[in-house]
Amino acid sequence: VQLQASGGGLVQAGGSLRLSCAASGRTIAAYVLGWFRQAPNKEREFVATISRAGTVRDYADFVKGRFTISRDNAKNTVNLQMNSLKPEDTALYYCAAVQGVTGQTITSIDRYTVWGRGTLVTVSS
Repeated sequence: VQLQASGGGLVQAGGSLRLSCAASGRTIAAYVLGWFRQAPNKEREFVATISRAGTVRDYADFVKGRFTISRDNAKNTVNLQMNSLKPEDTALYYCAAVQGVTGQTITSIDRYTVWGRGTLVTVSS
């Protein structure tokens, strides 16, 4: 499977963006999906993950209550709705996938085997 993220851009603090990640090559239904981000001069970090059927989600503490991850297996997409954005959310955002089991979510970056190219989110103060 190949992944392509989109939807990044420039937004003012307090605003919203919706990132999308389109998969191709094979269905994502067998994959646990995640979003990660990497700010300048920082390590890549976990943001959100969603189980194969979309019934279980997990978030980094710094985005809880602001970001929502969702997926549409029929459309082969995973999305990240980002609200109440802060300047510290500025980063390259990546979607990633790894084959998993029902109900599983994965927060460890090292477990993911497929990565899309990042999409840049810039939040101005």
